[in-house]
Amino acid sequence: MTALATTSPGARPARAGHRAALAWSGTLPFLAYVALFLLLPTGIVVWNAFRNPAGAFTLSGLTSLWSPAVRTYFTGSFELSAISSVVGAVLGAVLAYAVASGNPDGVIRRLYLAGSGVLAQFGGVTLAFAFFVTIGPTTGFLMHAGWYYNFPWGIAVIYIYFQIPLMVLVFLPAIDGLKVQWREASENLGGSTWHYWRHVAGPLLAPAFLGATLLLFANSLSAYATIVAWENQVSYVVPQQISISMISEVGLVNFNEADVLALGMVVMVALVMTGYALLTRRAARWLR
Repeated sequence: MTALATTSPGARPARAGHRAALAWSGTLPFLAYVALFLLLPTGIVVWNAFRNPAGAFTLSGLTSLWSPAVRTYFTGSFELSAISSVVGAVLGAVLAYAVASGNPDGVIRRLYLAGSGVLAQFGGVTLAFAFFVTIGPTTGFLMHAGWYYNFPWGIAVIYIYFQIPLMVLVFLPAIDGLKVQWREASENLGGSTWHYWRHVAGPLLAPAFLGATLLLFANSLSAYATIVAWENQVSYVVPQQISISMISEVGLVNFNEADVLALGMVVMVALVMTGYALLTRRAARWLR
């Protein structure tokens, strides 16, 4: 008994440390993936953005970010992302609330979530082609009305197609976090439906809604294949111009123009995702 008593306390920390080491070892493949496909490309972009043709360090390449043409690309990216994210967030929030109001274990909810998971990733050339085929018979009328090739509204309609299901997926947990007791307490105190949404549900859902909108903004900001399939002759957004700078003979005059533009995109996405993380942390306080 004495031997067991002396060895057991000493053995537990060893076992706990061994389990912790095994748990961390399970994340090594993920960390290697992030380092190889996220951190390394980002580091290469940043390194090349501050180099001149001779390979020396310089800040001259960053001056192109303030040129009128580059400002137009960033403005186009911001307008397109703002329109598609706001409209997608509003419509997606309404749909998420409709889904949350139903049976939590029902078939309809499972179908909506499964469909949203698929449609949220249904972008790129496939989505652009689907729109071309679907509205093909009315293309002449839309072109005559100036809508089909109108930027940003024309492409924003296509972007909204995958923004709405993404909003359903990221905003539904916040709506599920609303407790029935909160609405009952509001009604017992004489509050109407407007008072409940104005003073209870609205303030609670606001951080989650704004955070989800920022996530949709970043999602639209980095989209590339859809807008290229829609228009590959004229650059409206930064990803298009990055592609042109890498493959065009005109773009190759400034060898690091694509890296400078990509650096600007990295900064924008980092700022947006920082806001998303802060809002998500704030919204998680009452979801526990």
